[in-house]
Amino acid sequence: MARFPLVIALGALAAAVVLAERFYRELEVRLAGAILDVITTSGVYVAPDRESVYFGLSSTAPFGLRMTPECSSAFLLLPLLVVTMAMLYFRPSNAKRLFFSLGISALVVVLVNQLRILTIVGLVHWFGTDEGYYWGHTLLGSMVSVFGGAVSIVLFVWLATRKKKA
Repeated sequence: MARFPLVIALGALAAAVVLAERFYRELEVRLAGAILDVITTSGVYVAPDRESVYFGLSSTAPFGLRMTPECSSAFLLLPLLVVTMAMLYFRPSNAKRLFFSLGISALVVVLVNQLRILTIVGLVHWFGTDEGYYWGHTLLGSMVSVFGGAVSIVLFVWLATRKKKA
């Protein structure tokens, strides 16, 4: 396989992630709203045009989360795309395995970000707005993102470089 078309295609995908980042955040908020709608009973409203999800609507303390660019998993996907581009450049014959590894790792990144949102929601529910948001977003949420990002990169490298069984 030719290496440049594959690398250019991934470069275009990376550029698309950056350029369509707001649309991506809207999708993330919709996914978070769908998950919250399934696991909570206190009401959920998604405002995708504001990249926001509101929960606890029937409770005494409804709360909303706005997905800012820093909170999105879009930029956690970029290192995976760059590593894939580099590996494709040097080993274009591994394209199928690299794309599989990228797909699985990207899914992990998206799910980890949803777990971060659920962590925030749970802690806001348990500890209240101020303390719950602080612990959920700033401390535990950041740890979930860092740990999840590391797991996705390790998973990517393991899937992309493991030897085929004889």
